[in-house]
Amino acid sequence: MLRELPCTVLRLFFRRIEVAGQQHVPSAGPVIFILNHPNALMDPLVLLCRAGRPVSFLAKEPLFRMPVIGTLVRAMDSIPVYRKMDQADTANNAKTFAAARQLLARGGSLALFPEGTSHSDPKLKPFRTGAARIALGSGVPGLRIVPAGLFYTDKTTFRSGALLCFGDAIDVALVEPGPDGEPPAEPVRALTTRLESALGELTLQADHHEALRLAESADRLLATAAGTKPDLAERLERRQRLLRGYAKLRVDAPERLGRLSSRILRYTSALRNANLTPELLPAGGYRATTVALVAVKALATLLVLLPLAVAGMIAHFPAWLAVDLIANRFGRQHTDGIATAKAVAGMLFYPVTWMILAWLAWRQWGAPGAIGALVLAPVAGWAAIIFLERFDLLAGGTRGVLLALTGKRKFLRLVAERTAIAEELAAVGREFGI
Repeated sequence: MLRELPCTVLRLFFRRIEVAGQQHVPSAGPVIFILNHPNALMDPLVLLCRAGRPVSFLAKEPLFRMPVIGTLVRAMDSIPVYRKMDQADTANNAKTFAAARQLLARGGSLALFPEGTSHSDPKLKPFRTGAARIALGSGVPGLRIVPAGLFYTDKTTFRSGALLCFGDAIDVALVEPGPDGEPPAEPVRALTTRLESALGELTLQADHHEALRLAESADRLLATAAGTKPDLAERLERRQRLLRGYAKLRVDAPERLGRLSSRILRYTSALRNANLTPELLPAGGYRATTVALVAVKALATLLVLLPLAVAGMIAHFPAWLAVDLIANRFGRQHTDGIATAKAVAGMLFYPVTWMILAWLAWRQWGAPGAIGALVLAPVAGWAAIIFLERFDLLAGGTRGVLLALTGKRKFLRLVAERTAIAEELAAVGREFGI
């Protein structure tokens, strides 16, 4: 039950959770998963719920002593890691490595984060050697390491998207331990370097955040210019290609990069000034029949959901406000932990809300009222989420249609500029072999 609860929270928090490269995950046998770590406790949850097999984790020891989070960490069969930065006794890591080896010897799977800490840096932190030391020192034949890259469309935002991308499995060769019982330093360094390269191929990396934001803008521009709705794996691959192009142009043609970047930023700013997103500027314009059909369906859905959604918004507003305040306060210093703060606070405040509503209903209508409240309160909350999402889509589409009708010249200029930028990006790619 405790292992199912995090997966339920994950499905609620993210609107889209996609997996790529599932064929690289062995269905049986000992496996070590290595992951990047951009989003605190949401990262292990994504793997736990989408790996396709049971997974245990190496987790920093202080998590085991935290309210609520400690319960979840233990429910995931996690093994504590003792770090100097936590003022822990690192001698206890001998027990950590022993527990990890026993797990792998049973044919289990272990996940860890070689960067050592969650962060919001634009690129991977230097890998620590723990993964290589556990793998090479396990003495378990047939052990494989599977790199797993995590990509979020907007890691701090409720109802955004998450991608788990598995890479080729790496076979671990058996090595003779040194006199101290540990694997030799040279194989450990070599394997660590290989793991860093393998995970780097599955993640977005840049020298600064501006490059990541530019790649995101260019990616959305290209997708909407082509009139496609790419899956998250395609978006990740295209952004990786754009970042490689950015790095190459920065060295070979910095002036051209500057002009192209400025053009993309001006286009993005023009969309923002028009209160539009790239997705609200369809390449083929708005067709009257399509607009009418979509509008009728959207309005019908909103009308059906309206009574329950309004009740859900009113009932859950205090809890939503508390979650938002906690997340904002926490995020001032730890942006990589905002999603975790929202999820953990939500797990506390929303059930408390349902219990309060059930108590009030029990006082008014007895046991049947309490049961009805416990059933209807979560349903009303879900209806409110769906209602707000559909309303946001309808409002955005309405802004796009109004611009196409009342500002047709501006609409066409934006479409033409997007097409021109897309063509220039393609030309640059051909010219520089990107």
